[in-house]
Formats: sequence, C-alpha cells, structure tokens
Amino acid sequence: MTVLQDYQLDLGGMVIGKATLVPVGDLGGVAAPERRTADVDNPTGDGGFPGVDLFGMRTLSIEAGIRTPDDPGAALDLLAQLQQVTGVDSIRKVAGARAMLRLKLPGRDTKCLFGRWRRVEAASMSQAVYGWIPITLEFTVTDPRWHADTLQALVLPLDVSNDSQGFTAPVVAPITTGVSNPSERPGWVFNGGDQPAWPTVRIEGPVTNPKVWVVETGRYLRLQTTLGAGERIDIDTRPGTRWVLRNGSGNAAPALTAGSRMDLFQIPSGRSEIRWTATDYTNTCRLTVSWRDAYTAL
Repeated sequence: MTVLQDYQLDLGGMVIGKATLVPVGDLGGVAAPERRTADVDNPTGDGGFPGVDLFGMRTLSIEAGIRTPDDPGAALDLLAQLQQVTGVDSIRKVAGARAMLRLKLPGRDTKCLFGRWRRVEAASMSQAVYGWIPITLEFTVTDPRWHADTLQALVLPLDVSNDSQGFTAPVVAPITTGVSNPSERPGWVFNGGDQPAWPTVRIEGPVTNPKVWVVETGRYLRLQTTLGAGERIDIDTRPGTRWVLRNGSGNAAPALTAGSRMDLFQIPSGRSEIRWTATDYTNTCRLTVSWRDAYTAL
C-alpha cells in the first residue's frame, strides 16, 4: 500500500489530501461515535436504570476539492476515479463487505477504518471549466475502533517436540498436540493497541477436530469436522462480518461447538499466547491467525 504523508487519505488506492490534486479542506467525524444506550426510566420513582452502552456507527465526512487549473478534462477524470474507487461492485453489492479508509495525521501512525461509502457528491460544477470541482465524501464507519495499517499474522504447525526443533523418533501417527506439557511451543502474539483485536483464523488440512484458543482469556474456537489435504476453513470474528467458510464458499458454522463464541474471541491488548490442538496424520496442517492492532482513538 502507498505510504501516506501527513494530512493524506487513501480511498481504496486513490490518495487525496496534501500534495495531491484533491486537497482536503475539512475532516469531520474523527472523534468518538455516538452511543446506543438501553437506559430505562424508574417506574416508581425519580431517575432511571442505566443499561448497556454500545458505540454506534459514525460518519466520517470529507470536504475536499479537485484542483487541476485550466484543465477541466483532468478534473472530470479525477471525479470519475473517485466514483470508481468508492463504488466497487465487490464491496457495494456484497452484504457484509466493507471498504477500508486509511488516514495519516501529524504525530500519528497511519491508521484505518472499515465501513461503506455513502456519499460522493460534486457540490458544484460551476467552476469545472477552470479545473475546480468542490466535492463532499461521506464514509459510514461500521467498526468504532481505529486499526493499525499493518496486518500482522502468525502461522503455527502442530508440534510434538518439547524444544520446537523437530520430532523425536519414533513418531507414531496420528500426530496430536495437547496442553498438558508446559514446555510446548507457544504462539506469541502482540496487540500494540489499547483495545482487543478481532482476529481472522485460517485452518488448513489435513486435520481433524481443530481447537484454537487464547490462553489469557480462555476463549476458544473448536470445530468438529475433518479437512482433507488442500482444504481450509476461514473464520472471521469481526463484528458485522462474522462467518465460517469452508474452501472460500461453503458455510461451515454448524461445525463450531456450542462453547465457541466468535463474539468473544479476541486478542487482548499487549502480549498473549495462541495455542491449538488437532489430529493430523501428516503434520502438514497449518493454523494462521491474522489481526490488526486496535485503538480507541486516532
């Protein structure tokens, strides 16, 4: 992805803001989103009872302008490019699919938000003949967290040795991991944000009955299923996108056990440990856990 400078935004591959032909004049909606409350009035007295407070969606508004002096054709080309990058069919026509907006401000690392483009409007075309088109963009953010620009990933095989340097002969199939041995190889992960991160989990076969858990929280995902060589299961735990897919299309959610809570399976802030157990006759299965550090604010 393009390395952003201060006061620049990346709209699906198109960079606008400082030092571009689309300077940004104002940016709204950066602060905390509105809250959805469940407060209830006290039916027998003054006041009320506070319920659960949840962050709702918010709208990031961008006031910008296309500036190509004395070149109206270039201005219209940039307007068309804006419409293209904010109206991609693979996102717009797929329920649950989300676009990514990247942003860089002074004194902060580049961070990103996920949501949907809801408005791309040319405020006036009266000055287009001079290469100037003021525009208004609105991006509805479905996840209130800010996310790191870098996607981190951890890949773990099954390992039956104590020192993680190989196998001790003789090895008897099936190869199975467990948690009783404290010297078993851990999968250390680090979430540098101040909020728990929602991971994506991929399990590649051949494997039977895999279970993945976060040691610090005790939350786990267990599947009662068998994958052959070349097969995979992908689990996305992000709010609004939660699904379990087999080989990219088939719904594998029924294979999750009752105690497998995708809505609670998170990587906590700081350092934590990922472990997994399964049965594999070849030791070629793999677990991949990927995540972005999550933050309360920019």
